[in-house]
Amino acid sequence: MYQQVLDPVAHSLAWSSLVAALPLLVLFVLLGLVRLTAWIAALVSLGLALLVAVAVYGMPAGQAVLAGTEGAAFGFFPILWIVVNAIWVFEMTVETGHFDVLRRSFARVSDDRRIQAIIIAFSFGALLEALAGFGTPVAVTSVMLIALGFPPLRAAVLALTANTAPVAFGAMATPIITLGKVTGIPSDTLGVMAGRQTPVLAVFVPLALVVIADGSRGLRATWPVALTCGLVFAVAQYATSNFVSVPLSDVVASLLSAAAVVALVRVTGPRPASAGPAVIAGGAADEPTAEFTGRAARPDSRAEVIRAYAPYAIIVAVFVVCQIPPVKSLLDRATSIVKWPGLHLPGVKGEPLSPASFTLNILTTPGTQMLAAGLLTMLVLRRTPARAVRAYGATLHRLRWAIVTVTAVLALAFVMNASGQTTTLGTWMAGAGGVFALLSPIVGWLGVAVTGSDTSSNSLFGALQVAAAGQAGLSPTLLAAANSSGGVLGKMISPQNLAIAAAAVGLHGREGDIFRRVIGWSLVFLVALCVLSGLQASPVLSWMVP
Repeated sequence: MYQQVLDPVAHSLAWSSLVAALPLLVLFVLLGLVRLTAWIAALVSLGLALLVAVAVYGMPAGQAVLAGTEGAAFGFFPILWIVVNAIWVFEMTVETGHFDVLRRSFARVSDDRRIQAIIIAFSFGALLEALAGFGTPVAVTSVMLIALGFPPLRAAVLALTANTAPVAFGAMATPIITLGKVTGIPSDTLGVMAGRQTPVLAVFVPLALVVIADGSRGLRATWPVALTCGLVFAVAQYATSNFVSVPLSDVVASLLSAAAVVALVRVTGPRPASAGPAVIAGGAADEPTAEFTGRAARPDSRAEVIRAYAPYAIIVAVFVVCQIPPVKSLLDRATSIVKWPGLHLPGVKGEPLSPASFTLNILTTPGTQMLAAGLLTMLVLRRTPARAVRAYGATLHRLRWAIVTVTAVLALAFVMNASGQTTTLGTWMAGAGGVFALLSPIVGWLGVAVTGSDTSSNSLFGALQVAAAGQAGLSPTLLAAANSSGGVLGKMISPQNLAIAAAAVGLHGREGDIFRRVIGWSLVFLVALCVLSGLQASPVLSWMVP
């Protein structure tokens, strides 16, 4: 039976850490410098992790491969199971035209583009992040902003900057669920901790958006709306993650923040619009197309608007019902925990490791609940089963390379965790002692900046953060959550998201221009989060750690 070791290279923790880091370094270089396709880079790094596990750590090849297969299985269920079903629901709204109805509904709230930026990029972007993630909010909201009259570069920057505070709870809390799996800490506990970090960012993100949209003038004119949106989102995200449901955190926060903005705008009345072409329900008014003119002349009926909002109301209702204790207990009867065949993994001290077991929560996973919401959406949007199945097939085809990438990255994480490579790195990094609490968010930030995914960063570094916390005498829950919270700020500068934004707004080859516009905001928010993490590790804010 294989038992983990910490210093297989010359009995030196430093040299062993250097070798253990090779799979991650290769992944970073292939993605960040070589710009290799993500799924190829992930597979190459997975092969290297298997080689290090077998040749350096002495892990039996069969055990290493089995650890990788469990990681790949977890990558598909529950992670990709959530993503596929969420994007399927979104695809049906696009196919039926109800997504355009929703977009026009947002545009009618106000003709002030700064307020439109808050509603679409932040609130609606957060809803898309909650349901789908994986670049969907950036692609969709940037196009919507262009349709409302924003210049392409500014639309891309707004979409990327807004896609921060919701990310930790994105895709029905997929990053948090993954973090719980690789660290052994309950995902609900991690969700509580992240819900006491990212809401602080959420307060200030809408303020940053109005500055990006219209400079200091925009801030002076619309700060009450921006601050209201940020505060409502923050309170809702905190309350939902801590007291209701971690997967629903962004759904509730996004809807309530949008409702707060709409209510405030109606109470205060119209304000002078920001500079630029006038905007009316769907596009710039300077040279409207015939199609746009016809659409504006035929406003959407109330029934169509209700149907456009219905899928999101259905999702909230399904998830709320599934969280009711008697219902949840009934659904839990279908959950089983199985030992992964042939995988026996004692840790350094002989304790059993969590990757040796696999939780098959068929009915309680958010992915299955999203599937149920999708079936109800199919009925509300009047889609035939045949067309819904075709939309599902199109979703799988669209995500085919993402499926390969995610399963490979999770397999890589499981191999590193099972062999002891992650523990080696964490033990070495813990040499920073209590100061590591300040540095912890930077690890997550770097992980997302390179991989483009908070889920991938958590799978790679979650166990490392816990190992470092154990060695440094810090809270494992705090550092694990800080990895995810810090990671949300790397989203806006990741090559993958920059490429998605550039492609969506038609700025191919100008990713560098977008990067220069967002890097400052990313660093400012990262410094603030590092300070918050450090204070939460100290007596000053230690009461915030569950």
